[in-house]
Amino acid sequence: MFFASDNASAVPPQIMAALSAANEGFAMPYGRDPIMTEVRDRIREIFEAPEAAVYLVATGTAANSLALATLCEPWSATFCHSAAHIQMDECGAPEFYGSGKLVLVEGAHGKIDPVALDAAIRTASGGGVHGVQPAALSLTNVTEAGTVYSPAEVARLCAIAKAQGLACHMDGARFANALVAAGCSPAEMTWKAGIDVLSFGGTKNGLMGVEAVVLFDPQKAWEFELRRKRGAHLFSKHRYLSAQMQGYLEDDLWLDLAARANAAAARLAEGLAAAGATLLH
Repeated sequence: MFFASDNASAVPPQIMAALSAANEGFAMPYGRDPIMTEVRDRIREIFEAPEAAVYLVATGTAANSLALATLCEPWSATFCHSAAHIQMDECGAPEFYGSGKLVLVEGAHGKIDPVALDAAIRTASGGGVHGVQPAALSLTNVTEAGTVYSPAEVARLCAIAKAQGLACHMDGARFANALVAAGCSPAEMTWKAGIDVLSFGGTKNGLMGVEAVVLFDPQKAWEFELRRKRGAHLFSKHRYLSAQMQGYLEDDLWLDLAARANAAAARLAEGLAAAGATLLH
């Protein structure tokens, strides 16, 4: 048995088959490949968002950082949990790409406390020209504690943010796991709850190295394209990114993989509890 994360696992055969199929003949570069058109249409269908802009990058750090940079100005603040991946595990990349500041908000079990969020935004808003300007909220789902925000929890936090003029981002590195656990639709977990931009993860759920950025507000699309290029994440042989995402979405493989991972985690938790361990979250 091996207890490390999916970062250490093999790639499912369906993904390797998709890559092999894409490795035939020629395809236009830089995201103009026909597979990307299929992927874009499929993601729009899955999220019930026909106008959404969809882009692929190779890492979760790139997805989060470029998404947040698109939402913020250099003098802006992004509010996130103190244990969020963008704070603890991205080597300052959100600040590097967007030059804004992360403002940390506490909350039990890896989830932002709504009262604390409201207070933090109001405090930052009172700084005038001397302080950073509140611009975005970033929620991680699944959280770094392994807990899951329900659509209602997401909606409550987004409502607080939007009431004070902030955009809302979701770090969905393990979005599929959250969706399966919550038993809701992708739309209910995202734009219907107030999310403007989603980092739609794949690498933590079986892919070799692909994440999608889904912008539910297409007016931000061109800026994101420029930031992706300037940030060195526009791949020339893009079809090999597209093919991974194509295989991931086909026949709902992404949900099947997440369901299997969730079941394994539940089994592990039950075994630890039976052995006398105390589960913290």
